Amino acid sequence: MADRTAPRCQLRLEWVYGYRGHQCRNNLYYTAGKEVVYFVAGVGVVYNTREHSQKFFLGHNDDIISLALHPDKTLIATGQVGKEPYICIWNSYNVHTVSILKDVHTHGVACLAFDSDGQHLASVGLDAKNTVCIWDWRKGKLLASATGHSDRIFDISWDPYQPNRMVSCGVKHIKFWTLCGNALTAKRGIFGKTGDLQTILCLACAKEDITYSGALNGDIYVWKGLTLVRTIQGAHSAGIFSLYACEEGFATGGRDGCIRLWDTDFKPITKIDLRETEQGYKGLSIRSVCWKADRLLAGTQDSEIFEVIVRERDKPMLILQGHCEGELWALALHPKKPLAVTGSDDRSVRLWSLADHALIARCNMEEAVRSVSFSPDGSQLALGMKDGSFIVLRVRDMTEVVHIKDRKEVIHEMKFSPDGSYLAVGSNDGPVDVYAVAQRYKKIGECNKSLSFITHIDWSLDSKYLQTNDGAGERLFYKMPSGKPLTSKEEIKGIPWASWTCVRGPEVSGIWPKYTEVIDINSVDANYNSSVLVSGDDFGLVKLFKFPCLKKGAKFRKYVGHSAHVTNVRWSHDFQWVLSTGGADHSVFQWRFIPEAVSNGVLETTPQEGGADSYSEESDSDFSDVPELDSDIEQETQINYDRQVYKEDLPQLKQQSKEKNHAVPFLKREKAPEDSLKLQFIHGYRGYDCRNNLFYTQAGEVVYHIAAVAVVYNRQQHAQRLYLGHDDDILSLTIHPVKDYVATGQVGRDAAVHVWDTQTLKCLSLLKGHHQRGVCALDFSADGKCLVSVGLDDFHSVVFWDWKKGEKIATTRGHKDKIFVVKCNPQHADKLVTVGIKHIKFWQQAGGGFTSKRGSFGSAGKLETMMCVSYGRMEDLVFSGAATGDIFIWKDVLLLKTVKAHDGPVFAMYALDKGFVTGGKDGIVELWDDMFERCLKTYAIKRTALSTSSKGLLLEDNPSIRAITLGHGHILVGTKNGEILEIDKSGPMTLLVQGHMEGEVWGLAAHPLLPICATVSDDKTLRIWELSSQHRMLAVRKLKKGGRCCAFSPDGKALAVGLNDGSFLVVNADTVEDMLSFHHRKEMISDIKFSKDTGKYLAVASHDNFVDIYNVLTSKRVGICKGASSYITHIDWDSRGKLLQVNSGAKEQLFFEAPRGRKHTIRPSEAEKIEWDTWTCVLGPTCEGIWPAHSDVTDVNAANLTKDGSLLATGDDFGFVKLFSYPVKGQHARFKKYVGHSAHVTNVRWLHNDSVLLTVGGADTALMIWTREFVGTQESKLVDSEESDTDAEEDGGYDSDVAREKAIDYTTKIYAVSIREMEGTKPHQQLKEVSMEERPPVSRAAPQPEKLQKNNITKKKKLVEELALDHVFGYRGFDCRNNLHYLNDGADIIFHTAAAGIVQNLSTGSQSFYLEHTDDILCLTVNQHPKYRNVVATSQIGTTPSIHIWDAMTKHTLSMLRCFHTKGVNYINFSATGKLLVSVGVDPEHTITVWRWQEGTKVASRGGHLERIFVVEFRPDSDTQFVSVGVKHMKFWTLAGSALLYKKGVIGSMEAAKMQTMLSVAFGANNLTFTGAINGDVYVWKEHFLIRLVAKAHTGPVFTMYTTLRDGLIVTGGKERPTKEGGAVKLWDQEMKRCRAFQLETGQLVECVRSVCRGKGKILVGTKDGEIIEVGEKSAASNILIDGHMEGEIWGLATHPSKDMFISASNDGTARIWDLADKKLLNKVNLGHAARCAAYSPDGEMVAIGMKNGEFVILLVNTLKVWGKKRDRKSAIQDIRISPDNRFLAVGSSEQTVDFYDLTQGTSLNRIGYCKDIPSFVIQMDFSADSKYIQVSTGAYKRQVHEVPLGKQVTEAMVVEKITWASWTSVLGDEVIGIWPRNADKADVNCACVTHAGLNIVTGDDFGLLKLFDFPCTEKFAKHKRYFGHSAHVTNIRFSSDDKYVVSTGGDDCSVFVWRCL
Repeated sequence: MADRTAPRCQLRLEWVYGYRGHQCRNNLYYTAGKEVVYFVAGVGVVYNTREHSQKFFLGHNDDIISLALHPDKTLIATGQVGKEPYICIWNSYNVHTVSILKDVHTHGVACLAFDSDGQHLASVGLDAKNTVCIWDWRKGKLLASATGHSDRIFDISWDPYQPNRMVSCGVKHIKFWTLCGNALTAKRGIFGKTGDLQTILCLACAKEDITYSGALNGDIYVWKGLTLVRTIQGAHSAGIFSLYACEEGFATGGRDGCIRLWDTDFKPITKIDLRETEQGYKGLSIRSVCWKADRLLAGTQDSEIFEVIVRERDKPMLILQGHCEGELWALALHPKKPLAVTGSDDRSVRLWSLADHALIARCNMEEAVRSVSFSPDGSQLALGMKDGSFIVLRVRDMTEVVHIKDRKEVIHEMKFSPDGSYLAVGSNDGPVDVYAVAQRYKKIGECNKSLSFITHIDWSLDSKYLQTNDGAGERLFYKMPSGKPLTSKEEIKGIPWASWTCVRGPEVSGIWPKYTEVIDINSVDANYNSSVLVSGDDFGLVKLFKFPCLKKGAKFRKYVGHSAHVTNVRWSHDFQWVLSTGGADHSVFQWRFIPEAVSNGVLETTPQEGGADSYSEESDSDFSDVPELDSDIEQETQINYDRQVYKEDLPQLKQQSKEKNHAVPFLKREKAPEDSLKLQFIHGYRGYDCRNNLFYTQAGEVVYHIAAVAVVYNRQQHAQRLYLGHDDDILSLTIHPVKDYVATGQVGRDAAVHVWDTQTLKCLSLLKGHHQRGVCALDFSADGKCLVSVGLDDFHSVVFWDWKKGEKIATTRGHKDKIFVVKCNPQHADKLVTVGIKHIKFWQQAGGGFTSKRGSFGSAGKLETMMCVSYGRMEDLVFSGAATGDIFIWKDVLLLKTVKAHDGPVFAMYALDKGFVTGGKDGIVELWDDMFERCLKTYAIKRTALSTSSKGLLLEDNPSIRAITLGHGHILVGTKNGEILEIDKSGPMTLLVQGHMEGEVWGLAAHPLLPICATVSDDKTLRIWELSSQHRMLAVRKLKKGGRCCAFSPDGKALAVGLNDGSFLVVNADTVEDMLSFHHRKEMISDIKFSKDTGKYLAVASHDNFVDIYNVLTSKRVGICKGASSYITHIDWDSRGKLLQVNSGAKEQLFFEAPRGRKHTIRPSEAEKIEWDTWTCVLGPTCEGIWPAHSDVTDVNAANLTKDGSLLATGDDFGFVKLFSYPVKGQHARFKKYVGHSAHVTNVRWLHNDSVLLTVGGADTALMIWTREFVGTQESKLVDSEESDTDAEEDGGYDSDVAREKAIDYTTKIYAVSIREMEGTKPHQQLKEVSMEERPPVSRAAPQPEKLQKNNITKKKKLVEELALDHVFGYRGFDCRNNLHYLNDGADIIFHTAAAGIVQNLSTGSQSFYLEHTDDILCLTVNQHPKYRNVVATSQIGTTPSIHIWDAMTKHTLSMLRCFHTKGVNYINFSATGKLLVSVGVDPEHTITVWRWQEGTKVASRGGHLERIFVVEFRPDSDTQFVSVGVKHMKFWTLAGSALLYKKGVIGSMEAAKMQTMLSVAFGANNLTFTGAINGDVYVWKEHFLIRLVAKAHTGPVFTMYTTLRDGLIVTGGKERPTKEGGAVKLWDQEMKRCRAFQLETGQLVECVRSVCRGKGKILVGTKDGEIIEVGEKSAASNILIDGHMEGEIWGLATHPSKDMFISASNDGTARIWDLADKKLLNKVNLGHAARCAAYSPDGEMVAIGMKNGEFVILLVNTLKVWGKKRDRKSAIQDIRISPDNRFLAVGSSEQTVDFYDLTQGTSLNRIGYCKDIPSFVIQMDFSADSKYIQVSTGAYKRQVHEVPLGKQVTEAMVVEKITWASWTSVLGDEVIGIWPRNADKADVNCACVTHAGLNIVTGDDFGLLKLFDFPCTEKFAKHKRYFGHSAHVTNIRFSSDDKYVVSTGGDDCSVFVWRCL
């Protein structure tokens, strides 16, 4: 029996002993069918307690660790561990997979939870971030994911009463989650003082936002919202592991072994202590509880499951037991009864009944048990222990007979001899000890040759010999009982063995794979009766082999279930069962053995899913006599589709070469040529490695592919239309059921599939991201909605797509060998079949994955390589064509029968309504009936059958057929030789198209006089083609060797051909018969050329580095050109026939003289003057520009110059054909490039009249014919030179505003940094010095004076409880655009500033706010579709910024989109239907993303441009077309499925137009697009071509454009001086031909508009300076609605001492006075310098302002006239104050000084004193109430007090304590230590202000937060309330005079916020 076939018998899993209780929780439930579901190892178990039966789910491939029950109580979700863990959802009735969720988690899936309606599933990963995911599990789609927590999460649960809310808990945390859009956001639970912060182990949600959770200390923590409201103490005395909620209430289970039941309000009902019951024991710990009606389930840490009936709660039933934690190795079966014994590291020995599936006895030992053995009569049991001792027990009462310890190391193997007289014990020390049973186990022998630990031992039948295996892989023999080694081979050979459990030896060598030395098979056991062997290995597999199993790499059957290591396998005494034990999963599996007679070659009727019963992957074949592969198939499997460089790598290469060569001075690059090319016709069809790639379209055209082109061929006109969307070889093609769309798949690193329309040739969808190397098979589903594709990666992945959306529905690994065909089931959209090398599999989609079953051959046939497959008309029939020529007929997965159809493989099959047509390697087409019972007709493809209308010749009779299709009364056939034929049903055949066969094509020559060319290829043929409208092959000749070059003689009569073996021939050009041949060289001939005119000489270049010159007339070699150091690549003659130009592989350009071959050195300048007959060389100064920047990778293979010397065509290794203007001097000339060939373009030639260019591709075998389009006649639809967009020289224009905006770097709050450069220790980190004179606690002294003067003593002291945002002055115009809109027919406007979205009512002026953003908002858009009224989208700066979509009226968030745009989102826009949203980021790639915002799904995403993109807008009538503009950037985008395709704007030859920086977009009818440029022009585009310019629409940049949807009028806004005719806002007609200008009355010299919006008769305008203005269209009157500061930080802020007014002073050089009550600007003054601080005088008459340049001014409030000014300092004035008695002015500066001025002396402002000893710059100053002191806070975090006006520092604490301050704005001092947060290391508290009532202090900080504290605030980290709105820095803050308002100013956001105090 030396065959390697798999055995015909099988195993079926019958029972699993065990339950996983350790490291898991909440994994035990009742199903709807009252069964119990749980898991153990890698198996999901459904246990029916009534019938005592188990069902198994085997879809996992590693340990299951989590389980959730669907609300319908039937579906189960399980999650596993592993490198790529997945989640299965399965049905507990039939244990079938319903859905698979994969490709997201790593390490493992720790928790699972279904939501209350069962639609969504939440999962938590075991990765470092404990990722939380939300799935639409039926679709297998990930909806959202987020970082869970930094530490383990133990439980997650949905809130059943609130949609989209979840709670998770774990190590020291609990989090409350909200799902909105695709954003999953968490808020941490607040433990507060109610309970200790501790680990929460489990939770359940209840009504009214209550959450119950079980804590580590045994308490129940009860939460309301986020806050811990109470604890139920001592619910358990130790950790609560499980909390179960049901209708009746709650059940909890804990580490204390108790179950407690609680009612729905969590009042206790009862308590059950399992430790106290009769099966209980000390240390019992409950991991899982479930309560259903009157029954409870409890799962314990030690793998037991208890069932308790509540009425009889003192009698729990133990319904399942298994071993506890610890490895399980020991297994033995009783020699006479169906009993098994196991022993484990849990120190127990257990006896199991195999017949009853029950534990009958358990015995606890002192030590871990590692091996067991029954004596032959079954009376005694020996146990080997971990400490090296062994124990013998009597079986009947489990009492000890002996306990012997002779060894130190663990005993891993022991066996009694068959006669019962000896016990052999093998230990890890190495020896085997032999003991005599009868002599009370006296040691009588020792076998000690092993150098390593003993793994297995077996006795001979007669008990005289022992064989051992050890850890070193040695197999040794000993005589018994002495232990003498036995070496004689003969003697060993004859020994019959009593048992076979050894893994080494000739009988079991087949269990080891070929060519490996592995040690991962732990155990085997032979069944002599049935000649089978069972094995268990480290991969969790149990396998069946034939026994004996002699040849390595034998086939087997394999069974899954154990997770990691199967430690032991044994047959039962009667061979009915196999038992296997799992190491880490410590479970025991009992398998039923189904002998061959029973299984009778037919697989079980219900093969288990997940390929559980499978023939193993590795052992695909059942038989060893697999025929060798057919040569064609063999050849095909060897093809390698890897590329050194993929097209996708080009941008990177360009980038790298840019970085390397950036030092090169930028010379003017040569211009691209005016003329262009159009691909007209391609000769070729890819048949040699593709199949089923030929179809009729709806219109009766033929569609197929060659190279990177899909061809739609018209039979009547013999013309081709070409789809050129691919950039590398197409490998597969399929047609939509309606026959109008086609899908094609290509080669690539990330291989793409295009779905395109055969009429328009437009790409409808581009599918990427899931295949590597290439896509080798495609098929549409029967309804045409889905597409399935198969990749060329190592696993041949299968991907199922919703192709219109471009989303993958499901994926799976296909097979390890190549898959040739995939087919969708016509009746069931979710079923597929694949065939390939030794493979047929039937697939069923399950959620995001597939389950598969292999074809089961039974006795009807055997496993073959399948080449084609088709579904029949009857429901479950499948027909597959095999490599043997047979057709296999399948029903479901069973093979019914086979039918012989062809000689050699059946490559093609096509199903008809009533039958099939097949084609094979034998070149015969056969028509069959619908069950392959009769062959109705055959057609042999022969030359004699060809009709006269054929467009070519058959290369040979009976070519191998690779594709067949029927339609239009014909059979269409594609052959391996690259021919396409149409067979009429009556017999005649027409050849439509043909090309070269497999092999590279290099040789190409154009006829000197006629439209004819010749090609020669490695396929060993020379072919002559006609190029007129006939496009056909005229002649073909087979050669003995492949050829690489050919050339016509000048008269066109002779044709020279150079071959690969160093020979060449000259043939007659008409008959292609030999004229002469030579063989002078060994290496291949690389180029061959006749000299001009008479063609006297023939030059022959070879890879031997020589060029031979022959005299044609005498047929002799006359000269040899030597001197090249490498192989010759190209040669050209000069026009006199005297000089040869030669290029070599070492990039040498050499010159030789004919006929002798003398070498000449010619200077470049001279060489340029020589007139050459032909130019095919690629070197020299006139070609320098054709080499690309990254030419170290790519080579230019060929070039050819037109006869007039103007146009040079080249072909390169990237598949590009390029046109250059000749001469091509200087580096990197511009060009036009064309795609079509796939990898290498090997040769290019112009036809004799220069009107046509011919190109051949190397491996793609194609001959392409391009027509030259002269400048005038061009169709302008050209892909122009790609390179030109990167040129530095054409900069896109300049404007200071745009330049500044480009340079803004958006950093975020996350990196919050101090806005001031402070130094020193933060106040809350300073150590306090204890002063000597601390007052005694009870002081007899007078009471301390107030800290703060109370201004309004009369009123009741009012405490401020809350702040509410009331109004914002500001609008972000300086770096945003189009961020201002009308709402509600012009009643409201919406805009943004800082982090606030603002809706302002125009009639009342009141504002409402959207404050959910966490940082500056950068963009805002309003949905224009009536269905989504008032829906607004905004987005922001941030490392992971979110887009918020919200309702402008209610301010409800409708959806949140977490983005990939790092740094921020700077533009968003809704599509025409309002359902899609496009966003663009400020990340380095400027990614453009399209979203389906309501679901929160990303539709597509792609890098937009390397520089800033300013605007991206959908066409107002489209959901797929949009336009982006930016820095030198103009792209027209199409959304195709889930891919974004773009066309660059083509400027063409318009005068005065060049690619500018574009700033804005508007749209017109008929596909018109208008873009505003930086120079003030508006460019008008039709499709993507520029058609005209609106010159100088504005004098400066056109920043904004608005298209009015209702009448199509366009508003533009830009930078312009207001004049009579011109203005910064203009209203245009629909075509932008006429306009009307509006002046904005802002008083600025140049107005700069950033945003416009048109309402009814009004235009809303936003300016760069932060104003919002409304302009009437009729009256042209402008009305300022919002006034804000311009760009620049606002630092100065002061509130009026008695009125509701305040002043703000900003770096924009203005000071503005505002009215708090009416919310409006009262007055403003331009100061001429940036202002830093401001202060009112106590009487409110004057205001002092300090400037950044050291100057200060005093203005009169009413007139804002200057009262006085002074400049005594050079650096910024930081704070300024007027004393309460109106006498002194204090001025604090950056020069570490405070200067005092006496105001009573009039406007001279003489300094009367100043403070010295200030350690750093001044930040805040406050006067005392009596004007005698001033407190100064400084940049060194120190506060000092000085006398006024002398400036002397006050150091006595006593004095300072007693001062009453007039105001408090200091952030320093003990009184305010509590305002400093813990996380202030990067950021500071900038400002503070205490209320006039002295009870509260409000602060502003670098995080943009306002915080409200009580005052004084002397405890560190005091409690506070926080308010958002500002973006990064709050610079200053003040209470109004009566504490009604707080005013705060922003740093970066240039906004003033007014808050109401409540």
